[in-house]
Amino acid sequence: MLTLNALREYGADVKEGLGRCMNNEAFFLRMVGMAVRDDKIEALDAALKQGDLKGAFELAHALKGMYANLSLTPLSAPLSEITEILRAGSDEGVSALMNEIILQKQKLNSIAAD
Repeated sequence: MLTLNALREYGADVKEGLGRCMNNEAFFLRMVGMAVRDDKIEALDAALKQGDLKGAFELAHALKGMYANLSLTPLSAPLSEITEILRAGSDEGVSALMNEIILQKQKLNSIAAD
């Protein structure tokens, strides 16, 4: 179940995330729930596998912003790294970062499903 405590255990900065949502717990959890349902990580993975670095950059940048605004650090940190690599027009090291992003999204999905 998606709770503040579950998000803290996941590694989210709940205090910061709540602050960005006017300390409204229900609103914050609703926004996190929307992020859980978002499927753009799969689109990012597909763009990388197709070699579409420009499209991958745009997706990574948008995802980084979404997860950073919610203070979901386990996702925003690797997304920030992958964004900068792609911004430079490289794909060096993105495979390992993509694996971490997928793992962290699965963990977040699991929290929301419980």
